[in-house]
Amino acid sequence: MAYVLGFFSADGYITVNKRGGQFWCIQITDKKLLESIKNVVGSGHKISKREGKANEKSLYRLQIGSIEMCNDLRALGIFEKKTKNIVIPNVPEKYLADFVRGYFDGDGNVWSGYVHRERKVTTHVIFVAFTSCSHKFLKQLHTKLNAVGLIGGSIYKPKDKDFCRLQFSTSNTLKLYDFMYNGYVQEDGLFLKRKKSIFEKYIRLRL
Repeated sequence: MAYVLGFFSADGYITVNKRGGQFWCIQITDKKLLESIKNVVGSGHKISKREGKANEKSLYRLQIGSIEMCNDLRALGIFEKKTKNIVIPNVPEKYLADFVRGYFDGDGNVWSGYVHRERKVTTHVIFVAFTSCSHKFLKQLHTKLNAVGLIGGSIYKPKDKDFCRLQFSTSNTLKLYDFMYNGYVQEDGLFLKRKKSIFEKYIRLRL
């Protein structure tokens, strides 16, 4: 459930309709992952599909009506208008890796490639970044990741943008990989394979 909470912190939202009905929703392009999330929360709700426009992927949405679950999310600090106000929920340390992996799959990026191409010897690097419109959220996340061994990293705000990024360089990115996956997640667990595979390809090339 910590993974689902992390993913919801990135890509989920609470909505209240005119009749007072309360729903929590996740809308993403990865149907398989959404089906896994649906199974974890024990939902029998149907996943709806919205066809994408030209050159856009289709979107899949899971919407669950539950006042109790919405209130549970509010108690954790996740409210309707969370974009700029979200904070890190009180997640027990033993579940922190799952929460971070969930948020990373929702609003994180990993990039691998070569830098210093103008030099005779290029450098193969890998970077990871977490994105949020809440500077406070990223600051809290930074503190928690520092506490588990990711010493370093920086938060910056791109010019003329509403969001911030928490970014780590190669050595800490590899530590983050160990933290999020190794020993914490099974092959049939909750994670985006396309993101995990970028880490693994980089590691294979280093051997």
